[in-house]
Amino acid sequence: MRAAWTRLLLLVLLANLAGLLGATSAHAGVMNRETMEKAFPPPLIVGEKDRDLPVWPILKQDGTSTPIVAYVFESIDLAPIPGFSGTPYNLLVMLGTKGEFMDVRVLSQHEPVFLDGLGEGPMHRFVDQYKGLSLKQNIKIGSNLNSGNKASSANVFIDGVAKATASVRILNQSLLAASLKVARARMGYAEGRDPDLVAHVRPDVFEKMDWDALVKAGLVTKKTFRNREVEAAFKGTVGEGLDEEGTKHQDDRFVDVYVAYLNVPTVGRNLLTPAGWKFMSSRLEEGDQALLLVASGRYSMLGEDFVRGAVPDRLTLQQQHLPLEIRDLDLDVDLKLPPSLQSGEWRAFRVIAPAGLDPAQALNFSLHVTRSKGQIYPERVTKAFGFDAQLPADYFEAASTNDKTWRTSWRTRVGELLVLAAGLGVLAWALRNQLWLSQNPRRLAMFRTSYLLFTLGFIGWYAQGQLSIVNVTALIQAVLAGRNLDFFLYDPMTVSLWAFVVITFFVWGRGTFCGWLCPFGALQELVNKVVTPLRLPQLRISDRTDARLKKLKYAVLAAIVVSACVSVPWTDRLVEVEPFKTSITLMFDRAWPFVAWAGGLLALSAFVYKGYCRYICPLGAGMAIFGRLRRFDWIARRTECGTPCQRCRNDCGYKAIRKSGDVNYDECFQCLDCVAIFQSEQLCVPLITMNKKSGRRIPIAVAVEKQAVSPVQG
Repeated sequence: MRAAWTRLLLLVLLANLAGLLGATSAHAGVMNRETMEKAFPPPLIVGEKDRDLPVWPILKQDGTSTPIVAYVFESIDLAPIPGFSGTPYNLLVMLGTKGEFMDVRVLSQHEPVFLDGLGEGPMHRFVDQYKGLSLKQNIKIGSNLNSGNKASSANVFIDGVAKATASVRILNQSLLAASLKVARARMGYAEGRDPDLVAHVRPDVFEKMDWDALVKAGLVTKKTFRNREVEAAFKGTVGEGLDEEGTKHQDDRFVDVYVAYLNVPTVGRNLLTPAGWKFMSSRLEEGDQALLLVASGRYSMLGEDFVRGAVPDRLTLQQQHLPLEIRDLDLDVDLKLPPSLQSGEWRAFRVIAPAGLDPAQALNFSLHVTRSKGQIYPERVTKAFGFDAQLPADYFEAASTNDKTWRTSWRTRVGELLVLAAGLGVLAWALRNQLWLSQNPRRLAMFRTSYLLFTLGFIGWYAQGQLSIVNVTALIQAVLAGRNLDFFLYDPMTVSLWAFVVITFFVWGRGTFCGWLCPFGALQELVNKVVTPLRLPQLRISDRTDARLKKLKYAVLAAIVVSACVSVPWTDRLVEVEPFKTSITLMFDRAWPFVAWAGGLLALSAFVYKGYCRYICPLGAGMAIFGRLRRFDWIARRTECGTPCQRCRNDCGYKAIRKSGDVNYDECFQCLDCVAIFQSEQLCVPLITMNKKSGRRIPIAVAVEKQAVSPVQG
């Protein structure tokens, strides 16, 4: 125990020393004026970089003026969200003045799957899809889900990258988060909220109410404009006195406007039929808001030129000085209005999720009234009449600081997580009931083989849940750079597996992961089982050489940890000692040197039982260190174990049993073979001796039973 904690302390000290030396610092933008002018040559003109916000204005000659046509910035300056290596993407983004993406380029990235894995080609094709899209659109990742023109659609889906789902989600979040900051600061979005940090309408709150009750509860807000205030607004302009009726009857109503959140269940389900509510809900994406506006009076809130499905000219919406686009939902449904409003007009408008509308904040509407004077070249003047609406607090859930887009990753993988949870539950049950499971060697062999197939097929190749030393280096680099660790949450399978493994450190130690949940470990063992009938000669390694070779993995781990503290590029190279990315993540679809390395290690496992796991694996070394947190010696031993019986030790393919008979839990992979021997009256020498003394007969089936439980034989 003391030696393991000493090794752990040494690694921590090395990491802290590197941090003190400043070897790993927060990344910053790399573009200067020279590189910017090369990236955006004439007729574009690169302006002066903003002192307060790291943004370069891009201008273009237009006659005698040079207006700003775009802003260029690096995502790492504004949204340094770490990737799976712990290092953020750095994207060069050209954002038009109306919020459209004119260009997006990748300046640097350290994602393991794109470094000598899939290559950068799929990543660049993914990034190219943003060109022509806008921040005003609801951009989501999902293949083949678009209909119509992407550029004009309120909701747009871009194709993801297979085997890199979490990595492209982090890229997407980096791009949108950085772009929204620029849009707020330079395009009138100054005080707008992060669309991922807004309140949410509560879908579980419903109460039966009629129209009057909705108004009384504050769910419907009414604003009345009278002729007098309209006339007062136009006083002193060319529009003064043009409304004859308004001038004569100044105390009469000009228009009544009612506002409500139609997607609030207490509003929508009371005002729409069940079919109408279902239809409207199907038209809304997650995070969208549906706003109902009803007008009654002599002024139309829409106007004669209004086109269904369009943005209204006479109505505008702001929230905290952020202009928000409202677009007609074009609902062809019945609305339950009181008799006094039956002759009025109503429309339901959508505000898409990326706009960042916050139900916890007031809605600031403006109704625009335009008057013109003259026939051929009329002189026009427009006045805006504001009115506010506020959703009562009982009908929304306040924003949470961790309500980020990683939650989408969890929602879309609920089915896989349930399967994983069931699998982990089965494993926990098996290890808890090890004695029953190993009573019958055939039962144990069938269960172990089945579970290894589950680990390799589902956890590894299908769900991409291979834990890796990259997770450790990413943690080190993020901590030293002072970044948060939210990026881990983009991969729910990895987070769930790590949570289970950390818990099992305290119960069973290292072997729960290395022996049961590592897809590459499972692949090695299955290869060994397949070649067993060939009776290939097994390389016999002496105890002394085995002990020395097992120290190698700690040296590999130390080299990678130190590298993670001082050099991101070197870390990217050193972690390739793991064959996990090649064999599990990419399923051998990779450059030949990497395939040769992974294939060679698998071939080695046919002659040296799980040689990579025992001697080289840096992740296994880390698991062994933290496996010392184990609180129980849970593998049963007899006093005769080791003195004189060496049966379990000789049969252990991992050489994890000492001559004394004690189990070396640092090297134990929990295959349970020794537990099966411990209970077998045909295999356990102390039991055989006891039975001989008591006169009990022992079936002569030792060789067959030994073959079934020997880890070397599979």
